[in-house]
Amino acid sequence: MSEDPPPLPEFDLYGFTPYRLAVAAKRTSEELARQYRARFGISIPEWRVLVHLAHSGKVSVRDIEARVAMEKYEVSRAAKRLREAGLIESRENPEDRRLVLLTLTPAGRAMMADLLPMARAHQKALEERLGTAFRQLEAGLEELLKHTK
Repeated sequence: MSEDPPPLPEFDLYGFTPYRLAVAAKRTSEELARQYRARFGISIPEWRVLVHLAHSGKVSVRDIEARVAMEKYEVSRAAKRLREAGLIESRENPEDRRLVLLTLTPAGRAMMADLLPMARAHQKALEERLGTAFRQLEAGLEELLKHTK
């Protein structure tokens, strides 16, 4: 005869901060993604690569992977699609031949000139939606990011 499994301890999933952060991040990211997907036909990983290149200039896949919380294969796939679309170019890093440096092409820069104002407007809408809680959220996120890797 089989024994009953032990009872599970009480757990409030909907009050669990990592779960709530993940859901909130996905939902707010998807709000913007619907806009740029419809207008430019790019995915969230492609957006992350493009915006990181717009912000940082010439960087390696490894740099993007570390800074935007994406797996190497996701960055590599996104970069491949963006190269094929003519939005980025890649070159061997002369200082470390194992690394590939990615940069925006003129077409990529032109797209980002249109896309970044959309992102700013999305940020502004989030700030307005949160009102006075926005500063507290930013401070809390800063603390979390400072103490986690």
